[in-house]
Amino acid sequence: MMKTILSALLVPALVLGLIILKGAVFTVRPTEQVIVTQFGKIVRPPITEPGLYYKMPFVQDVNRFDRRILEWDGPPEKMPTRDKVYLQVDTFARWRIVDPLKFFVSLRDERSAQSRLDDIIGSATLGTVARHDLMEIVRTDKDRKGPPLPEVQNTGDNVAVLEPVREGRLVVEKQIHERASSRLRSDFGIELLDVRFKRLNYSPDVEDKIHQRMISERKQIAERFRSEGAGEAARIGGDREKELRKIESEAYRKIQEIRGKAEAEAVDVYAKAYNASPESAEFYGFQRMLETYGEVIDRDTTVVLSMESDMFRLLKTMESAPAGVKAAVPALPAPVPVPAGP
Repeated sequence: MMKTILSALLVPALVLGLIILKGAVFTVRPTEQVIVTQFGKIVRPPITEPGLYYKMPFVQDVNRFDRRILEWDGPPEKMPTRDKVYLQVDTFARWRIVDPLKFFVSLRDERSAQSRLDDIIGSATLGTVARHDLMEIVRTDKDRKGPPLPEVQNTGDNVAVLEPVREGRLVVEKQIHERASSRLRSDFGIELLDVRFKRLNYSPDVEDKIHQRMISERKQIAERFRSEGAGEAARIGGDREKELRKIESEAYRKIQEIRGKAEAEAVDVYAKAYNASPESAEFYGFQRMLETYGEVIDRDTTVVLSMESDMFRLLKTMESAPAGVKAAVPALPAPVPVPAGP
């Protein structure tokens, strides 16, 4: 009878012992961090190392928080830029709990943390976007590849002048991160790892303005290329003219050198022929006189010569000259004799 009673009591005792043991023992996984509370009050420091731990059963509770990187995906919001262009901005972020004690005191759970992230990151995004122009947010980086935009460009076609990109979207995202991360860490024990724009959509009422900006940018780049091309063409034309003048000058110098050398050789030949013999000298003088006569007198020229002049005597001599000599001399007008002086 006693054994039966003991057997009947042993089973509930074992069950109760298992329940108490289960309530007194808990494990912490490597992906978790735990805070133990008793009636809502924290009774021990946060547990961040994985392992097996003990607590008072039934009166103490285990609050678990994820140690891994968590995601936040904010709702799209309509925001104005500094140049009064409204955008649909969709952002996302990555965060983690670095101070579980502060996190538990201020937020209690991850659902409340998501709500606070909506408010803080959304407010930081709105304030940062409002301090930048549209092109600063659209452009990924101010040092993007491609031709840079000029500071001032006047195309004469009433094209809007675009300011150069000074920061770019990466800097804007960094500013949002800086504005939100300090408050999240100090107030809620959350480390904000990164904030990014997931999507930027233009409002329908500003699409035409965006298209005009794109067209203006392309026109400015094209105008700059045309200006650089015109300058390069002018430089090439100037170099060509300079080279051409140099070639012409060099050619003229060589021509003059050759001509001077030829004339010197001709004079040398004439001098040698003149000094060869008296007959050669007489023939040379005769030849030179004929050349001079041919240069100063043509068929339409009337020359009045004195009968005692050398030219008249030459013409008289030509009448009795051999046929070969007459053939070498061009036809001349008949001389008109003029009597000598009284």
